Amino acid sequence: MTAYTYLRWRGCDRLGTTRPDPTRPDMTATNEQVLTPHLAAVFNLCSRMTLAALDAQRATYQTFQRAVLAAPPIDANERELWLLKIAAHLVASRLPSEPEVDFDLLDDTLRSEATRTNEVASLTSPQREFLLWELKQGCMTSVINCLSPGERVAFVLSSVMRKSDAEAAVALDIKESAFKVRLSRARKKIGDHLAPRCEHIDPRNPCHCPSRIGVALRKGFIAPPLNAEATLRKLRPFNDEIKSHDAVDIFRTLPPVEVPEALVRRVTESLRTGTWDDELAQKQE
Repeated sequence: MTAYTYLRWRGCDRLGTTRPDPTRPDMTATNEQVLTPHLAAVFNLCSRMTLAALDAQRATYQTFQRAVLAAPPIDANERELWLLKIAAHLVASRLPSEPEVDFDLLDDTLRSEATRTNEVASLTSPQREFLLWELKQGCMTSVINCLSPGERVAFVLSSVMRKSDAEAAVALDIKESAFKVRLSRARKKIGDHLAPRCEHIDPRNPCHCPSRIGVALRKGFIAPPLNAEATLRKLRPFNDEIKSHDAVDIFRTLPPVEVPEALVRRVTESLRTGTWDDELAQKQE
């Protein structure tokens, strides 16, 4: 009996996800209790892996939709890695094999124009802080998306989500040695790009976030805050942001991506009721 035949015999697919069993007792209440705490981690991974907010939300929703088809691991850490494995597979299956953006395009978008500060002179302090954080989040996420999908997910799990090599390898279902190779390549590419450019690595570098807000707003790289006074949910002022000669440390200081309230409601409700939104759960083409 082959491994795949054995999985089929057990009622599983290739990912190890069990097909619905009509004799299985209802587990929707338990699913809500044990899976919802991991929503932020799953959304963080999906958001860093894609530049499209809707794609990240759909992949997150579908991750939990698939997860309820099997009994989740009892241990909380193992359960999170299990969910991240499902999410990583979903996202990777829909990403092109080559990056949709590259470092040259990112340079052209943010650094092709002369430094200007007059565009943001009228902003209030909260608005300016909000835009500085949005620019840093957007820039760092774009840098990650210049990597191939395999290198990208390795870097996100390790350098953004702070998973150990062993944990990340489990989440990607690969050997730890293979994960280390991917991660090493990703770190080198990102370090080579940021080292001569980013102020957070060296204050003497030419690219400073405050001087790029105007360019980023005009080119639609970031959007202005919807409210006159931006609500800040960050841990520290932007001017106190950590600087390091190690590019990896810069990514580790990024605040987690905030899960949209509408997505939280949809996932929680679907886990509670067992009913899933066809529009949000539909497969991307």
